[in-house]
Amino acid sequence: MRRRLLNNLGLKLVSVILAVVLWFMVVMISNPKDSVTFSGIPVNLIHTELLEEEEKLYEVLNDTDKVRVTVEAPRKVIDQLRSSDIVAEADVSRLTEVNTIAINCSVLNSAVEVSSITSSPDVVQLNVEDKATKWVNVKPYTTGEVAEGYMIYSKVSDQTRMEISGPESVIEQIDHAGLEMDVTGATDNVSGNVEIRFYDNARNLVDDADVIKNADSMHMVVTVLALKEVPVEVTVTGEPADGYLLTGGVECEPSTVVLAGTVSALADVNKVNVFMDITEESADVEKIINLRPYLDSGIRFADSSFDGRVRASVHIEASVERTLTIPGRNVTVQNLPEGFELEFPELQQTYRLRISGLSAATAAVEQSMVQGTLDIAAWMREQNMTELTAGVYDIPVDFEVPGDVVIENEVIARVTIKAVEEEE
Repeated sequence: MRRRLLNNLGLKLVSVILAVVLWFMVVMISNPKDSVTFSGIPVNLIHTELLEEEEKLYEVLNDTDKVRVTVEAPRKVIDQLRSSDIVAEADVSRLTEVNTIAINCSVLNSAVEVSSITSSPDVVQLNVEDKATKWVNVKPYTTGEVAEGYMIYSKVSDQTRMEISGPESVIEQIDHAGLEMDVTGATDNVSGNVEIRFYDNARNLVDDADVIKNADSMHMVVTVLALKEVPVEVTVTGEPADGYLLTGGVECEPSTVVLAGTVSALADVNKVNVFMDITEESADVEKIINLRPYLDSGIRFADSSFDGRVRASVHIEASVERTLTIPGRNVTVQNLPEGFELEFPELQQTYRLRISGLSAATAAVEQSMVQGTLDIAAWMREQNMTELTAGVYDIPVDFEVPGDVVIENEVIARVTIKAVEEEE
C-alpha cells in the first residue's frame, strides 16, 4: 500500500493542486469578488461619557463624522448590501493626543463574509475643550419704532439672569443674553416669547450652537405709553410781609414737562398746577417743587432721567409811595340833580394824591393824565340823602389810576352847591 501511495507522488501532487485551482476558478466564475462604496455613512461616537466625566466638551471637525465606506465581498453579498447595513464607530477611549479617533467599520449581519471594509476618512477629528459654566445678565432689546406720539417706557423679561455652559472658548466670548422684540408702529403694550440670543460686550452676536442653556426662549413685555407735553403753572398762595408786593413775575424751570401714560389717563391732563406759599416773605422766593405728588396714578414722566423737580421763583419788591399833584381841571362833576349848580373854591386849584405800588408801576403814572370824578348821586346815596339842598359840602373825589397802583389817601373837595335861580 505504501508503495502504491508513493508511486508517481509528484504527479499526484500536481493533480491535487490543479484540482484546487480548478475549483477556485469555478467558484470565482460563478460568484466573483466585487466592491461597493457607500457615501454619507454616519460615524457613531461611543464612550463619549469619558469626556463628560473629565468636564470636557467636543466638536467634530470638517464633517469627519460622515464617511465613505468601501466594502469588498463576493458579488452575491455586494448585491444584497445597503447603506443601512454598514456600521461605523469611533471609540472615544482611543482618542489620540492630536484629538483623532480611528474609525472601525463593519456589517450589521456578522454572518455575512466580506473581504475588506474601509472608510474615507479613516479617523474622526475632534476639537476638545474644557467645559465652562457662568451666569449672564438677560437684556431686553427692541427693534423698530413705536407710533409717533408714543414711547417705550419699559422692557421687562421673566428672568434677569440665566446660567449657560459650553466650550470654554465660546463661553468666554459671551457677555450677556439678549431678547429682541419688534415694536414697529406700536400704540399699546407688546408681549410674547422671544428667542434667546447671546452677545459679546460690543453687542455682536456669538454663535451659540454649542451653548447649553435651560431654555431657547423667554417671555418679554414692552410697555408702550402715549406722550403729552403740558405746561407747569405755579399758583402763589399767601401774602408777603407788610410793605411788600409781588412783582407778578413767577418763573418755573422747566416750564413744560412731557408726560407718559395711557391715552385715557392723559385725556384730561392739560397742565401741572403746583402751589407756592409766600406768606410774610419780604424778598424773592425760590423753591424746588416735586411734581410727582401732583400727578394722577398711572401718569409718569417721559424722560427717565428727569427727577420730577422744578425750580419755581417768585419776585417780591418793597412797595413805594409817590405823591401826585392833580390839577383841579382834571376833576369833573357827574349826576348833579337838576336845578342845582356846583362851584369849587378859588383856592382849590390842585389835589394831592398819594399812591403806592411797585417802583415801576408808580413811576409810570403820569399825574397830568389822572382824572377825578365827583359823583353827586353816589355821594347822596352814601349819605342817605333823598333830596339835595344848597350848602357847602365836603365830597370825596374818585380818581382813576392803573390797577397795579393803590391810592393811599382820600381826597376831599369842598364845594358849594347852589340852587339855580329862575329867570323872570
